[in-house]
Amino acid sequence: MKLKHLTLTAMFTALCAVGGLVKIPLGIGSTALDSAPALLAAAFLPPIFSGTAALLGHTASAMYAGFPLGPFHLLIALEMFIIVWIFARLHKAKKNVLKWIVFIGANGLLAPLPFYFLISPAFFIGAVPAIFIATVINAVIAAIIFPALKHVKGKGLGGFQ
Repeated sequence: MKLKHLTLTAMFTALCAVGGLVKIPLGIGSTALDSAPALLAAAFLPPIFSGTAALLGHTASAMYAGFPLGPFHLLIALEMFIIVWIFARLHKAKKNVLKWIVFIGANGLLAPLPFYFLISPAFFIGAVPAIFIATVINAVIAAIIFPALKHVKGKGLGGFQ
């Protein structure tokens, strides 16, 4: 494990935490801009580190909101880890369209599915539109920034793969 990877993971986790302060008023208290920095981490870090930034970033965002879903946020954080890990793997494989489709589908539609059974169908139906919109907003922000990272990566942050 390289110190550079740990340092960049900490930096992207901090960016996720800051993004978690920017709440998206969609009814669920923990919808925020915490995913976008984790997606951007995929340009610089191996998938495991990008996923870790997402996991910790969601935890910070949920903490700011007062953990409205209680211990279920542990499940959400794990889901975020897996989703961003997959996104980063697709990014490394240069699947540039598929990675966005998978992220939006997995985070916006599949990740809330356990809550259909754990909480209630009504909660699931009420939460999915808000989560989907927040997912799209995070993806659009990251997609806008991603092209600029090609220039930054080569100059100052080294060739992380």
